[in-house]
Amino acid sequence: MPKAQYRVYVIELSKRVFSENSRFRAANPQFNGVLQCLYVGMTSKTPKERFLQHKTGYRNKKGHKLSSNIVQKYGMYLRPSLYNHIDPLATRSEAIKMEERLALTLRRQRYAVWFN
Repeated sequence: MPKAQYRVYVIELSKRVFSENSRFRAANPQFNGVLQCLYVGMTSKTPKERFLQHKTGYRNKKGHKLSSNIVQKYGMYLRPSLYNHIDPLATRSEAIKMEERLALTLRRQRYAVWFN
């Protein structure tokens, strides 16, 4: 059985998230309103499949919600230009580290970013 590959992905959020969500606003004091609001995640699925799970409020077989409330409410579309340069990763722990690294890099570039 082939090993799962993990991918990091970026979703553009509506800028309403910044004015309506105090936790998002508090996490992004550097945001100046010029660039976009983003969500960075990682998945063993394709980014497109994962985006659809977020938007539909997907729950697994045990009933656990696997979608982000922020993406479900404010997610608009994938931003492949911000993640296509990252090769698939072999392990979940590598993907989690890459997710955080990409999110913090985007924050330093003055985007408003949410990640888990």
